Amino acid sequence: MPGPEHQQSQTLTKPAFSEPQASALVESMFGLKVTKIQPLPSYDDQNFHVHVPRAPSTTGLSEYVLKVNNSDSSKNSDLVEVQSHVMMFLKAEGFPIATVHPTKGGNLTSLMSIDSGSDTQSYLVRLFTYLPGRPIAQVPVTPKLLYEVGKLAARMDKTLEKFHHPKISSLHRGDFIWNLRNVPLLEKYTYALGQTKNREMIDQVLKQFKNEIVPKLSCFRECINHGDLNGYNILVEPSSEASGDTEYRVSGVLDFEDMSQGYYVFELAITIMYMMIESKDSLAAGGHVLAGFQSVIPLTAEERKALFLLVSGRFSQSLVMSAYTCQLYPENKDYLMITAKTGWKHLQRLLDTGQKAVEEIWFETAKSYTQQ
Repeated sequence: MPGPEHQQSQTLTKPAFSEPQASALVESMFGLKVTKIQPLPSYDDQNFHVHVPRAPSTTGLSEYVLKVNNSDSSKNSDLVEVQSHVMMFLKAEGFPIATVHPTKGGNLTSLMSIDSGSDTQSYLVRLFTYLPGRPIAQVPVTPKLLYEVGKLAARMDKTLEKFHHPKISSLHRGDFIWNLRNVPLLEKYTYALGQTKNREMIDQVLKQFKNEIVPKLSCFRECINHGDLNGYNILVEPSSEASGDTEYRVSGVLDFEDMSQGYYVFELAITIMYMMIESKDSLAAGGHVLAGFQSVIPLTAEERKALFLLVSGRFSQSLVMSAYTCQLYPENKDYLMITAKTGWKHLQRLLDTGQKAVEEIWFETAKSYTQQ
């Protein structure tokens, strides 16, 4: 799904395993016989939907997702290990998260080295249980569902306060381009936009971000962020309402590759940005997500003031990096431009409406929930 560690470079190698090779990987590393395997969309990792026979006492097939990390993230085994343990921790805490299937040797990850003739590439391989459901991007998004997503984001970050691991420091990812604190680093990539109105918009956001957000970072409350609650990383399933209308509830959260040490308000801003893209009324959507989030973690005054620019900053990250990455990998353009298809018009509307008016919509909508 979209949303693994997106930053591409000329040295990053996306895995290119064939279906027979991936099938052989599952059988050799995890001891499972594969009956069917299909590639899944991916940004810079490689994912496969894997079917294996169930145990004799049950019927049908069991399903998994095989993830092969790109060559760059495969070098950071500590980070991948922490991500895997976070997933297991959240699953144990009752969140709808996939579990990590151990290798035959009992490990959560395995390093696979491939000799390509000119050099050897190493890839970290993991197998996850498959979560049923449809991406939220494929269903009608209602205020109730947006509220639930906001509440889930806050609950996850709050719960991760209790997470401990000897390698947790690996979540301090420095110049990781997808941590919201690093929005100013986009200046290295804006050339990909050319001299356009879109470039002018981004330059405006970057200037304000550097002046108004960077000096205030120490005022925000720290936490571990999932960092990528987009429309394809949140799964939903139908929930029949008494009225007979089909309502949806969250049934799964995917893709912990963008996890990093951040701030509560970062998670909220990222979630608002992606839910704006999935909603018919993009500006109002932010208020419903905010209401759900604040039902668990009310924002401080400084966090409230920063929210508009943080949402604008996340739009900028997504739009700039997709343009940059498309220049490197034009063959994957359709997939890489998922957000950009509507993202530019949403960012334009956000900036045209202005911070004061947008904040009024968001915070008045959130306030209405407390008055019910």
